[in-house]
Amino acid sequence: MIEDNNYSSPSVATISRQELRELVRSQLQALLEQDNLSGAKAMLVPVQPPDIAEAIEGLPETMQVIAFRLLSKGEAIEVYEQLDSSVQQSLCEKFKRQEVIDIVDKMSPDDRAKLFEELPAAVVRRLLGQLSSTERQATAQLLGYDSGTAGRIMTPEYISLKEEYTVAQSLERIRSLAHVTETVYSLYVTDTNRHLTGILSLRDLVTSQLNQTISEIMNRDFVCVQTGTDQEEVARVIQRYDFLAIPVVDSEQRLVGIITVDDVLDILEQETTEDIYALGGVQSDGDNYFQVNLFTAARRRVVWLFVLLLTNSVTGGIITAQEDILQKVVALAAFIPLLTGTGGNVGAQSSTVVIRGMNTDEIWKIGPVKVILREAAAGAMLGGILGLLATAWAYLFIVNGNLEVSVTVGVSLVAISILASVAGSSLPFLFRSFGLDPALMSAPFITTAVDVLGVLIYFNLARVILQI
Repeated sequence: MIEDNNYSSPSVATISRQELRELVRSQLQALLEQDNLSGAKAMLVPVQPPDIAEAIEGLPETMQVIAFRLLSKGEAIEVYEQLDSSVQQSLCEKFKRQEVIDIVDKMSPDDRAKLFEELPAAVVRRLLGQLSSTERQATAQLLGYDSGTAGRIMTPEYISLKEEYTVAQSLERIRSLAHVTETVYSLYVTDTNRHLTGILSLRDLVTSQLNQTISEIMNRDFVCVQTGTDQEEVARVIQRYDFLAIPVVDSEQRLVGIITVDDVLDILEQETTEDIYALGGVQSDGDNYFQVNLFTAARRRVVWLFVLLLTNSVTGGIITAQEDILQKVVALAAFIPLLTGTGGNVGAQSSTVVIRGMNTDEIWKIGPVKVILREAAAGAMLGGILGLLATAWAYLFIVNGNLEVSVTVGVSLVAISILASVAGSSLPFLFRSFGLDPALMSAPFITTAVDVLGVLIYFNLARVILQI
C-alpha cells in the first residue's frame, strides 16, 4: 500500500530504524522463548507492519507462525504482504486452510498475484477456488498477463471518475471508495466503455469549485503504459515523470489498473539485485538469495564456475605450449597472473559501466560504436599508466635489471588493457542483440577473452622483443 501512517514512539525515537528492527526481533524472540505471548503481543502493538515483517523473518522457523498468529486480522494481512516470498510460502504450509483463505482473500490483488507466482500450481488452484468471486476474478486477470509486465504487477484497485461528475460528486465517490483503493492521490477519468480520457490529481480536485465538472479541470495530456510493457520500462517512466502512480491500459485504451510507486521501488530493487548477481556469475530468480536453501544457491553459482574452469584449462594449455620460451626466460611466468588479473579487472569495469548505462538508457544517447571507442581509449590510457608502473617495478625488483623482459610486461599490459576494455564494452551489446542477458553472459566471456587472448599476446610479444 502506498499510504502510510507514521508513528514515533518516544522510547525509540532516538535510535536508527535498523537498530529498532533488531531490537524488535530480539525482544520478540526472547518473549516467545519464555512463552510470554501476551507480552509479545503487547510489544508489537506500536510497531509498523514492515518492521514486524522483518522481525518475523529473523525468527527461527518454528517461532514464525506463533509470532504471526499474535497479530490482529487486519494487521496480519499488511504484515503478510511485506514478508519475503519464501517466508510467505512457509507460513502457508503451516497455517490451517481457513487461516490461509482469510489472509489471501484480503490481500491486494497485485501482492496476491506475486504470492501465487511462487506457490505450487496445485496450491494456487485450490486457493483461487476458495477466494470470493470478486477477488478471484481480479487475481485471475493479473495472472493472465506475462510475468515481468505491467499487467502482472498492476492493481485493479483504483478510483475512476466520469467527465460529467461535479467536484462535489467526485469527493463523495472518493470517500466511499478510499478504503478499497490503492491510492487516492491519483484519479482517472474514463468514458462509458472504460476508455481512459484523462487524469486528475487529488490536489487539483480539492482546490476546485464544488460545482465544476471533471471535464473542466482534468488533464487530457497524460502518460500511461500498456499491459505488455516491461516492468523495467514502467519503473523508468514513473521515475522520469515523478509519478506516484501510472495508469495501465489494454490494447483498446481501456483502463485496467494502476501501478504505484511502492511497487516500482520493489521492481528496481529486484532488477538491480538480479544485475549485480549476474555480474558475479550468479543466476537469480528474483528471490532473496539468503532465503533459498544451500543446494539451490550452489546450483545457481556452479554453472559459470564450470565455464571458468574450462577457460582456465584452455589458458593452462596455451602456457604449456609455450614451454620452450618459459625454459629460456623463466621470469616470464611470474607476470602471467598480474597480466590476466589486471585485464580481467579492466574488462569488468568496462562491462559494468556499459551494462549500467543500458539499464538507465543513458548509453543509447551516445551509441554503441562511440561507447566502444571511448572504452578502448580509456583502456589505452589505463594500460599506459599501469604499463609504465609494471615496467619500472619489474626492472627494479623482479628481473634484476632485465630491460627486455620489463618492456615485454609493460607493452603486454597496454595491449591486454585495450583488449579487455573493448571486450568489456562490446560483448554486452552483442549479447543484448541476441536477446540474452548482458549482465549474466558478459562476465565469463570477458574472462575467457582476456585470459586466452591475453596470454597469447604476452608470449608473442615476448618472442618479438626478446627475439626468441
